[in-house]
Amino acid sequence: MRRRLAEQRGQALVEVVGAVPAIILVGLVLAQALAVGYSAVLAGSAAQAGALALADGRSARAAVRHAIPGWSRARVEVVSTAETVRVKLRPPSPLGVLARKLAVTAEAGVELP
Repeated sequence: MRRRLAEQRGQALVEVVGAVPAIILVGLVLAQALAVGYSAVLAGSAAQAGALALADGRSARAAVRHAIPGWSRARVEVVSTAETVRVKLRPPSPLGVLARKLAVTAEAGVELP
């Protein structure tokens, strides 16, 4: 009876140890998905700020950089024309290649009179 109980405990330990990497991987994937979503929101808000700056005759690039938090300023690319602002933002990621693949883009425009 004791031997059987010890075997069951050993089996349970093996199952838990085997599940830990899977749980960690799922957590990392969820964290990356949240980072991409947050980056999309930031890019959209920054593009709107840039478009409003264009409408007011100010620099869209400066408005975009001011609209996003400091950690993301090195990860942003801004392209503006006379009527539109496109913001591309790479989300935080432990792998640079992954950040480039998951980059989000937002565009906002303004109709000038």
